[in-house]
Amino acid sequence: MLHHQTTIHEGRRDFTCDKCEKKFGSNSNLLRHQKVIHEGRKDFACDKCMKEFGSKQNLLLHQKTVHEGCKDYSCEKCEKKFRDKNYLLIHQNTVHESRKDYPCDNCEKKYRQKSDLLRHQKVIHEGRKDFACGKCEKRFGVKSDLLKHQKVVHESCKDYSCDKCEKKFGQKLDLIRHQTTVHEGRKDYACDKCQKKFGEKSSLFKHQRIIHEGRKDHVCDNCKKKFGLKTDLLKHQKTVHEGRKDFVCDKCQKKFGQKTTLLKHQRTVHDGRKDYACDKCEKKFGYKWLLLFHQKTIHEGRKDFACDQCGGKFAYKSTLLFHIKTIHEGRKDYPCDNCEEKFGQKTTLQAPKNSLRLSERLCM
Repeated sequence: MLHHQTTIHEGRRDFTCDKCEKKFGSNSNLLRHQKVIHEGRKDFACDKCMKEFGSKQNLLLHQKTVHEGCKDYSCEKCEKKFRDKNYLLIHQNTVHESRKDYPCDNCEKKYRQKSDLLRHQKVIHEGRKDFACGKCEKRFGVKSDLLKHQKVVHESCKDYSCDKCEKKFGQKLDLIRHQTTVHEGRKDYACDKCQKKFGEKSSLFKHQRIIHEGRKDHVCDNCKKKFGLKTDLLKHQKTVHEGRKDFVCDKCQKKFGQKTTLLKHQRTVHDGRKDYACDKCEKKFGYKWLLLFHQKTIHEGRKDFACDQCGGKFAYKSTLLFHIKTIHEGRKDYPCDNCEEKFGQKTTLQAPKNSLRLSERLCM
């Protein structure tokens, strides 16, 4: 009775842990804390799944909720059920009252639960990644992310299928994101600097970091080329330095280093699609970069490539290089097979299709 009054109604906690300074209302709770937290002991094992627990109370709760499926606590506002009263209270505070009582003192981001705040500080501000994958050495800040990684990447589990295109995903969140962005076309995240919109918040952050801040944090250790995204660095290393071309066109057997390049090739070469039309002359192009290049050089008349030897300007870098090679270096790499005459470009060596070869006329 006295213990109940002092701990519950008076809130006294007279027993302090000498390792972490946490306080407890009873000596038994202190000893249990030291045994489980600091000694890592888990003396209570579930006889159905062999999961271990530090206290008998947590074991019984596990058996009741997980194996028996009991959820005794219902929300009076949405009738959602919970296995633990604490989860119900958290649900009510965060979902129905929208409370975020735990602000981060480093970035002012707020969280609904203290555990989420502590996880955020540890992973984001301290940069800790305490959970390493035993198969690929990749590290994670949160254990749940490690488990998801192992399941999706190493076990190839994709349990969530899209009912519109049958594409499969390893996580339900990825499926929902796919449906909202791809099939519904939603782009809810707008850049405040250029108004470009994105379907995912992470894509917006990447855009701002790379485009507006100009950050390229991923450096190739072979050629020191920098990239804004790690995926682009890995693609670069695989295709440029390893020379891998893993994507083969089933129509002409041409090989490509990236799947996107293969798809563009099939769309433009084999399907004959030209989806990018010039709004000034209606000329169409198979690639967007060709359209932009056309507008810049033809309609704007830009010549951005200048010769440092004579000051001549060119619209194309290839034309500048050819100019330097043939004019200033005097190279003639194309010999006539009928005489000893040499030419600076292959097109000069050959006449139009309906006439004799220029070399033949010169040799006559």
